[in-house]
Amino acid sequence: MKKILLFGLLAVSSLSATSCKNPDVRSDEDITAKPLPEIPAAPDTTGGKTAPANPATREINAVNATEDIKKMQPVM
Repeated sequence: MKKILLFGLLAVSSLSATSCKNPDVRSDEDITAKPLPEIPAAPDTTGGKTAPANPATREINAVNATEDIKKMQPVM
């Protein structure tokens, strides 16, 4: 039983190895790398507003967090 399994695995591996070859691809072709285009600048989502100088001066508590979350929610 082990010999049959071994021959089966060998046959499957040889079939999969030969089926991976692509006759359209030649290994002797000259392949040149092209530079990628530049990454565009990130869009301004602040609407022209500047960030506060030191945002850590505000105390972190539930009331302030709730106010901040309400400001971030879209107005319906």
